[in-house]
Amino acid sequence: QVQLVESGGGLVQSGGSLRLSCVASGNIFRINVMGWYRQAPGKQRELVASITSVGSTNYADSVKGRFTISRDNAKNTVYLQMDSLKPEDTAVYYCYLRPPSPSSPYWGQGTQVTVSS
Repeated sequence: QVQLVESGGGLVQSGGSLRLSCVASGNIFRINVMGWYRQAPGKQRELVASITSVGSTNYADSVKGRFTISRDNAKNTVYLQMDSLKPEDTAVYYCYLRPPSPSSPYWGQGTQVTVSS
């Protein structure tokens, strides 16, 4: 079993920055993908960014150039640096960890990010 605990959400003005962190604990397979999804009210959950255990990254088009994902494998932690935030970035952000197939992904409890205009 794997547990994920997020932190770093909050309220920020448009143009501001926030940094999300997610610490994984438990039975973590060394090879995995970690990342962030988000879900705004009335919308489907969408992928924001992901990073493999060797550092390959993937971003949603809407956040490219503004968000940066990174990870510290020694600390089993993934980060999401969010700059130039926009009101449309307002959502609950969920951390996830995807072990190798056929295991299912694990999810954090979510952290609220609110960007005021």
